Amino acid sequence: MRSKNGKPSYGSRAVVTGAGSGIGRAFALELARRGGAVMCADISLPRAQETVAMVNALGATGYAVECDVSIRENVEELALRAGIEFDGPTTVLINNAGVGIGGKPVGDIGFEDWNWALGINLWGVIHGCEVFTPALRAAGEGGIINVASAAGFAAAPLMGPYNVGKAAVMSLSETMAAELSGTGVRISVLCPTFVKTNVAVDGRITASSSRLAEMAMRWTGRSPDKIAARTLDAFDRGRLYVVPQFDAKAVWRFKRLLPAVYVRFLGLLNRVMPADQDTAKNESLTTTTTGA
Repeated sequence: MRSKNGKPSYGSRAVVTGAGSGIGRAFALELARRGGAVMCADISLPRAQETVAMVNALGATGYAVECDVSIRENVEELALRAGIEFDGPTTVLINNAGVGIGGKPVGDIGFEDWNWALGINLWGVIHGCEVFTPALRAAGEGGIINVASAAGFAAAPLMGPYNVGKAAVMSLSETMAAELSGTGVRISVLCPTFVKTNVAVDGRITASSSRLAEMAMRWTGRSPDKIAARTLDAFDRGRLYVVPQFDAKAVWRFKRLLPAVYVRFLGLLNRVMPADQDTAKNESLTTTTTGA
């Protein structure tokens, strides 16, 4: 199946991870509006089924699959299921599943939280790319959108595991873009700041940091629907970096033009941020991703 007018987001056979809410759900619905069939994968099957009902209401075909992206075998099973249901190879993969974590400095985080966050935010993306790329390369069309975050280059304090995971996703995307150059397979990496999702509620974020994140989302957060549409448009144009918000662009330029000043600014920010000794919230059934 060739993409419509050279735009792979139209008429696609798409797999979206973390499709049960937030940006993932927005991607699934926008792909449906563009005439695609969508496999909605989520660690919560009921959430995935809710998204599929919305996809079907738009007149498109959707499939709900329970998938923990941190487990390689789950992602391999997802790819096999997609091939069967689509009766053909996946043409668009959106590695969106992710979790929020923050509020503690390096040294106080603990290895269990590092492993949990990177298992989903980084290894989940690696699993998707390793499993789906061979078929995309063989087809010579379509591509992958990896959802990272402005945190991947902003490196804000008290967000070590989140920053590291998202920075690695950016690097992985850059590497793949070079490796797949000339093959017809596109790679885009989304780097938003605040998007109105439930990531601050569902993740492992200390109470004060969670309140700050929720306030920022309420006052500055963009709609996930707009982010998804803009990202798919950029993907169709072959853009590698998708930085859809003004504040993310400002941070991107500030860091590159004045790196030493930027680091000093982060140090000042760290000193004025509220201390929080509360135990981080520990709900692991979260599947949405946002930049923060």
